[in-house]
Amino acid sequence: MADGSGSETKEGAVPASVRATISLLWGLVLLCGLTMVLAIVLRDDLVATWRVGKSEELDPPAFVPVSITMFVVIAMLAWVLAVMFRAGHEWARWSIVGLAVLIGFAAVVGLPLDLPLAFTVVSVAALLVDAALVVAVLHPRTHAFFRS
Repeated sequence: MADGSGSETKEGAVPASVRATISLLWGLVLLCGLTMVLAIVLRDDLVATWRVGKSEELDPPAFVPVSITMFVVIAMLAWVLAVMFRAGHEWARWSIVGLAVLIGFAAVVGLPLDLPLAFTVVSVAALLVDAALVVAVLHPRTHAFFRS
């Protein structure tokens, strides 16, 4: 936790659950980055899936710019939250839970769609990392870190 001067505590004083939270948060960002890359590489497959049951006159959504923008926003938000979380700000703890829930919701929404298999695999992996992240954030030792 911060000592009031803006500096962080020594690495040895940080519980494993806090380090795990930050690692899992970056793992989630990595999976979001992988989703972005898949949206770029498999754009034609995404468009084909989207077109099923729709009029040929409709233009497909711009999957690539949206996925790039979402990745940048999530990565920057995760970076700020990781810094503030490591510094001991309780609000960052709950914001990380909120970010995990948001990403988990997006993963669940994509599962029933007939997307390429790679998206399903990444969505399931994201849900697993999300669950582990929430457990780490709410772990008793993480709670004690914020109370000390």
